[in-house]
Amino acid sequence: MLETRYYGEFGGAYLPEILVSTFEELAAAFRDARNDAGFWEQYKNMMSTYSCRPTPLTYAENLSAYFGGPQIYIKREDLNHTGAHKANNVMGQGMLVKRMGKRRVIAETGAGQHGVATATMAAKFGLDCAIYMGELDVARQRPNVFWMERLGATVIPVKDGSRTLKDAINAAMRDWAANMDDTHYVLGTACGAHPYPEMVAYFQSIIGQEARRQILHREGRLPARVYACVGGGSNALGIFSGFYDDPTELVGVEAGGEGLDSGQHASRLASAEGTPGIAQGYKTYFLQNKDGQMQETHSVAAGLDYVGVSPILAAMRDDGRIRFEAAMDREVLDAFTLTMEKEGLIPALESAHAFAQAFKEAPDMIPDEIILINQSGRGDKDIFTVADAFSDRQWSRFIITKAEEYGAKLVS
Repeated sequence: MLETRYYGEFGGAYLPEILVSTFEELAAAFRDARNDAGFWEQYKNMMSTYSCRPTPLTYAENLSAYFGGPQIYIKREDLNHTGAHKANNVMGQGMLVKRMGKRRVIAETGAGQHGVATATMAAKFGLDCAIYMGELDVARQRPNVFWMERLGATVIPVKDGSRTLKDAINAAMRDWAANMDDTHYVLGTACGAHPYPEMVAYFQSIIGQEARRQILHREGRLPARVYACVGGGSNALGIFSGFYDDPTELVGVEAGGEGLDSGQHASRLASAEGTPGIAQGYKTYFLQNKDGQMQETHSVAAGLDYVGVSPILAAMRDDGRIRFEAAMDREVLDAFTLTMEKEGLIPALESAHAFAQAFKEAPDMIPDEIILINQSGRGDKDIFTVADAFSDRQWSRFIITKAEEYGAKLVS
């Protein structure tokens, strides 16, 4: 019988009959792994030797002085292997793939970090790999596409719909339905049908476990607030998990795009436009019209450009445990710039949403308080988007041309 799980009214497993047995197999493999006393230790050992765990906690001395408010700490998931928190989830799922005896993995990606992480995992474990990516995201995340292909993955541009993350997910699901016997779908975020939300949150919880230990070791007390960007929700659930039972305020930051009244954003929980619905196998808040048709979304950060959100986060928003805000594109670019100039750190544009909200609120806090920001990824991948955003299009075009020339030489 198909296992299901709900978080309040959200979650579940709304699946076509053809996928039921595959989800049953996955849920059983995950349940057995969690009940295996050695699995988590094996996972942590692999991440400490193959990746960069525990990732450090950086005290942002200059930003703290600049705002004259709380002490600012940054959890450095950008130093994780492949440059983001994504490796935590995909390496864990890779271990499950080996337990299940599958030989091929597929994935969707928006910002490209999940695609790079999945291609890396496939190379590490000797698996065939195909990555689905919206055509628009392929263009704006060219560096990550380059690395996916060099790692041996096949990158498949998706030309349907808005040509972004939701369309990549749909295409990956079609592939899985046709190849389920030997293929595992490495879903990149804590969305989809059960067991994916629980499974992804489980692997990402390593972030919060580390962060809590680290801040207590450094300061001997807990942060007043923890900030994380929210697309699907995996990095937010990861760091928030370490503080669920503490009196720490958890702040999720969505993509405000061109403004919450513009129709050009991806804010499901911080705006009034997100409504409960069922799509892609689960129930959560979606940006949809009154007929249940999914709306187009927008964000300067490809990884936040998604129409839904984790059902776990949806329930925690409704329960009041997590406060959700939205950061606009221009605020994000300003925070990105300030972080670079003051700390020499280059956050991913996704992560910069968390920085933007923290910077808005920091001046009203007191020096005795601590805030923690999850830098979920590094910004190398965003070089073209940032160059365009700052109207340095000549420089952006030069970089793209050189990248294309170099790629052509490698292929030839």
